[in-house]
Amino acid sequence: MKLPRGGLSSAPGLALLLAALALARLAAMVLLPLMDTTEARYGEIGRKMAELGDWITPWHAEGVPFWGKPPLSFWLTAGSFRLLGVNELAARLPHFLCAALIAALAWDLGRRRDARTAWLALAVLVGSVLFWVSAGAVMTDGALVLGTTLCLHAFWLALHAPEDAIRTRAGWLFFVGLALGLLAKGPLALVLAGAPLLLWTALMRRWRRVWQSLPWLRGAVLTLVLALPWYGLAERRTPGFLAYFIMGEHWHRFVTPGWQGDLYGTAHRYAPGTIWLFAAAALLPWTLLLPLAAWRGRGQPVQSRAADAREWDAYLLLWALVPLLFFTPARNIIWTYPLPALPAVALLIAGWWVRQPLRAERWAAAGLVISLGLALAGGIAGRASGAIEAASARPVVRAYEALHPSGQPLIFVGGRAFSAAFYSRNQARHVERAADIPPALASAGAFVAVRADALDTLRAVGFDVSRIEGRFGDVVLVQLSAGPAPQPGVAP
Repeated sequence: MKLPRGGLSSAPGLALLLAALALARLAAMVLLPLMDTTEARYGEIGRKMAELGDWITPWHAEGVPFWGKPPLSFWLTAGSFRLLGVNELAARLPHFLCAALIAALAWDLGRRRDARTAWLALAVLVGSVLFWVSAGAVMTDGALVLGTTLCLHAFWLALHAPEDAIRTRAGWLFFVGLALGLLAKGPLALVLAGAPLLLWTALMRRWRRVWQSLPWLRGAVLTLVLALPWYGLAERRTPGFLAYFIMGEHWHRFVTPGWQGDLYGTAHRYAPGTIWLFAAAALLPWTLLLPLAAWRGRGQPVQSRAADAREWDAYLLLWALVPLLFFTPARNIIWTYPLPALPAVALLIAGWWVRQPLRAERWAAAGLVISLGLALAGGIAGRASGAIEAASARPVVRAYEALHPSGQPLIFVGGRAFSAAFYSRNQARHVERAADIPPALASAGAFVAVRADALDTLRAVGFDVSRIEGRFGDVVLVQLSAGPAPQPGVAP
């Protein structure tokens, strides 16, 4: 892909493309429904928190606490709902802001090397598939990565910033970042932030300097004061939380393939090392463009590295590798796990590009154009195929509400759709089987959302389907009317 000299292949041009990507993400945040299961689940937990005013216990369902994650991301979502109302933009905006802060921290580290490194790193980070998709998605990962990135950003500045005031401030921010990580995902944050620092310190033999540069004892107290009270209150409110969270989420989820003790879903089974495939996919389109750039620049002289490049490159490399190495033996992983490595990977790629005899800004601009094109094409294809709406109960709930039901409930049959609870403000009911629908509700003209291929199960247990109100992907919305009572014990 050729781009004209100047124009998009310059710092202002990259800024324009980055702004276009940000606007595309904001538009998606407004237009797309919350998707099942992750976005809708966490959005509904945040909605319950805002509604109940319970800032200690996240609630998974009626009377069921959510012990899977600490509350930071739910606090952000619930606070946004309180300010902006319950809607898709309010659910996603705090997580978009987390991504913006992560990008700003990476850009700040890059600019302390030089302006080109900063802009190229920002382009690589924002243009990567995983970062763009996760930015603004209702997940817990953004808050975690903000915490770990703040730690690793602050640690470097505490050792290398030229001004005393910046070094002092960075030393305290390091411990604030640890607290954010503990409140976002728990002890995992200590591994993702602490292991690169420990390995780098040992490799560079900087023990004395590291000890003198950060307020370790007072900072540790600050971290505990910020993070531990919630853990104590959570265990007191719902005894058993700590046992499940520590042993289940931080041991069995890591070492037990297909762990059956998951209270909130199904454990994943992947081959060891799958995290590296996830990482390659996460970095698209750069995983394709970088080999092309290396091939184009082959055989040409490369700029010499700066005097302190050995320490800097080792720091970034360890930052990037630790999450991937940590999850290499794990089989119960998901596609977002490479996210903590991306800021460092972006800075490494930017540093490599700056030293090459090619016009790196052209390659960066090409990657951003591809990313923007993929985002737009994906949105159009998802809309046209109905895949986006099929991943959420929003169209079903809106169709039901448009019928102005009076005392006629909405019932979802089959696997639980968290988006149904979110969009109905927890008014929609859920049953596993058609036979579980109370006959009295059917006689009252209940509306039922059921898979089209399971529509006959309603008739099989004695319900009369009076009319079909709409089709939404593979789900149909029907209204029941009085009919023969379901036969006891019948389970279609």
